Amino acid sequence: MAPVTDLPRATTWYTHLLGRPADTHPMPSLAEWQLTPDTWLQLFHSPEHAGSTLINIGVPDLDSALAELAERGLEADTPQEGAGGTVRFAALHDPEGNRATLIEGRG
Repeated sequence: MAPVTDLPRATTWYTHLLGRPADTHPMPSLAEWQLTPDTWLQLFHSPEHAGSTLINIGVPDLDSALAELAERGLEADTPQEGAGGTVRFAALHDPEGNRATLIEGRG
């Protein structure tokens, strides 16, 4: 769950991040994307908590994902390696300050 102050603005940003509109809007203060059969990303209107969330999203190819994001107008930080070279990752921040990190596992 990612708390936001401006749900329409955040929904637009996450539409660009994920490459598709929200799957559901079950109530006026909530937007949801189903990422896998068991995983959902939810945005909800909660100004007092906005900007406090860390979101990790696994991607099969970080470079391709970053190129697609650039085409959609989103720029991430420079990719980094972590965990002894077994992962690569790059982070970007939504308009609320929540951090979304794309993570590519290696071998």
